[in-house]
Amino acid sequence: MGSLLAAVGSYLQARVNQGQWLVRIEDIDPPREVPGAADDILRTLETYGLHWDEAVLYQSDRHDAYAAALEQLRQQQLLYPCHCSRKTISDQARVGVAGPIYPDICRHKTPNYSPPYALRIRTGEQTIGFEDPVCGPLAQNIHHDVGDFVLQRADGLYNYQLAVVVDDAFQGITDVVRGHDLHGLTPAQIFLQQQLGVATPRYVHLPLLISSQGQKLSKQNGATAIDKHNPIPNLLKILGYLGQEPEQELIDANLDEFWQWAIAHWQLSRIPRHSQIPL
Repeated sequence: MGSLLAAVGSYLQARVNQGQWLVRIEDIDPPREVPGAADDILRTLETYGLHWDEAVLYQSDRHDAYAAALEQLRQQQLLYPCHCSRKTISDQARVGVAGPIYPDICRHKTPNYSPPYALRIRTGEQTIGFEDPVCGPLAQNIHHDVGDFVLQRADGLYNYQLAVVVDDAFQGITDVVRGHDLHGLTPAQIFLQQQLGVATPRYVHLPLLISSQGQKLSKQNGATAIDKHNPIPNLLKILGYLGQEPEQELIDANLDEFWQWAIAHWQLSRIPRHSQIPL
């Protein structure tokens, strides 16, 4: 249900603005991938009437683009190798929005490119902010509040921050609508966009659905998969969580009728100004 909320909110925001709605499979971390999960996601979206407008982009096909972005940043002398273990970092780091803030251990050393090493980006002291129509303004001093973050892990896998920025630019994304768990990562993504010379989209972060134990509703936390056979009740629940006050008569609607009503009545201003919504 948590993923469905983000999908519905982004879909409606795209449709109301006569935009295209794109689907991306972010499969850049093979050790954590569940076989068949990507196909299941796509089948579920189709079952719920969430039809995308361009071919699905798989990040596992985009390694050359991420390598090119790293090379650009390397030419700008913005990257350095890091040999620190997680324990070394956690023992010295402050805690920030994305976990421990890297304490600059390798930043000031002579670069050592003996593998294995991660690649970090040198962040600056500038304050970067953005205005979210749901969450309000957010500003961060990137070096102080986030630190020099990893773009490529020691095992060679690319970091989410790099991949999402490169792919947003490649796909011409103008508006990003996603869950509040990524709200605090946005200024760092904007910083990376500025270094790569690409456009910054507009951002909207939707509240997260949480369980009675306070956990985000996701497969990672053992949340139950949504019903694929009777989508209307779940879609009505999602509209309710998003503050849209759906008409009760919609319980008897078909998918086309539901989406016609939802698009006609979608208002971003009605979304609750909370980071979390308990079920």
